[in-house]
Amino acid sequence: MSTFAKTGRNIICIGRNYVAHVHELNNKVPKEPFYFLKPTSSYIEPGQGPIEVPKGINAHHEVELAVIIGKGGRDISESQAMDHVAGYTLAIDVTGRNWQEELKKKGLPWAPAKGFDTWAAVGPFIEKSKLPNIDEIGLWLKVNGETKQDGMCSDMIFKVPKLIQHVSSIMTLSEGDLIMTGTPSGVGPMKPSDKVQVGLTYGANKDEVCKLDWSIEARQGGYVYEAK
Repeated sequence: MSTFAKTGRNIICIGRNYVAHVHELNNKVPKEPFYFLKPTSSYIEPGQGPIEVPKGINAHHEVELAVIIGKGGRDISESQAMDHVAGYTLAIDVTGRNWQEELKKKGLPWAPAKGFDTWAAVGPFIEKSKLPNIDEIGLWLKVNGETKQDGMCSDMIFKVPKLIQHVSSIMTLSEGDLIMTGTPSGVGPMKPSDKVQVGLTYGANKDEVCKLDWSIEARQGGYVYEAK
């Protein structure tokens, strides 16, 4: 397992950080960053098995650029934020959309709908020097060969330095922590037997930096979702 997945204490997921994605889920554009946490038990890397979908869950894909913290800190300024970045990885934040919506309507925490095993699917470590301008990073996701998400990190509402500043003003960041920076529009379902492919590109020519293939399978046993 990657060093960051072994040593990081937190998976910090930024919500609603692309305007088009905010609108597709009928949410309001936030005035400041907000985030939720995934358990580190959600980590899975290529070769460790499929992404699992529990029974009754409508699992949605959300491709994201994830920032790997290289130097911990508290109350980090935006001007110093990038000094705390070791590198990046390509990630899928999986969401149990139907369960999440039910919990939100009831005013209940929706962490369980984000925290199943295998629901933080991450790729290899990418050195920061390979992606010097975050705005030139592209992200795409295909399901069974059909493009579902295709966006640029330049469209983030809150840029990486602001995210690091904001999060570290609330909680101390540690080496190995992962910040998922939000997802472009086009989120949608992944069903058992689907094949999902994600990619990260860089520059005007969209040079391929990372491409990953994931299989989706039904989870055997465990929690079964039933609308209540």
